[in-house]
Amino acid sequence: MEQLFNFLIEFTSNPTDVLSALIKEHSHWIYGFLFLLIFAETGLIILAFLMPFLPGDALLFAIGIISAREELNIYVMAPLLTFAALLGDNVNYFVGRRLGRWFLTRNKVLFLKPEHLYKAEKFFETNGKKSIIMARFIPVIRTIVPFLSGATNLKYTTFLLYSSIGAILWVGALTILGYSLGQFEIVKNNVEKVIILIIIFANIPLIRQIFTKNKPKENEK
Repeated sequence: MEQLFNFLIEFTSNPTDVLSALIKEHSHWIYGFLFLLIFAETGLIILAFLMPFLPGDALLFAIGIISAREELNIYVMAPLLTFAALLGDNVNYFVGRRLGRWFLTRNKVLFLKPEHLYKAEKFFETNGKKSIIMARFIPVIRTIVPFLSGATNLKYTTFLLYSSIGAILWVGALTILGYSLGQFEIVKNNVEKVIILIIIFANIPLIRQIFTKNKPKENEK
């Protein structure tokens, strides 16, 4: 866990340099490492609470830039990471389906409260299945939604369809964007700033929710 944390800190400050160094050190094993990172962010719900600001969006963008330099093969990376995102979702879904309702019989277990599951049911009723796609682009939420989809017994074929669409759009859009923009000098010379902007932009919904939650209501003033 400490190594992962150190990697994320270094990645934020020097994203392309960190990836390039890993490629030189581990050669083709880097494909497996990046696969595991994307899988973990979508498949391991505990990470959403231990490390809520995982830079999956920024990582995909940086992978696109590195691929434009021909240090990685974009035609291998894009489908590989799409599969990693989809596999992570599926693992999370079935963990939620197996254990989610168990949480309802307890006041609180680890980080989840029963009301989280009840709110999730309402969330799906209000936003529809498209929420599974939308969640892909929001850190933490993309980790929690598959778990809650299973916990609330969303039909698996429906979940798989929308999860697949979300995985293709998320990985495809960000890697292709990085691949395209990474060929411009202004982006090449300011990769760190672009990555930080992506991380901030991606986390705006989460930050807004935190401040809204802590903001006193009118009748409490």
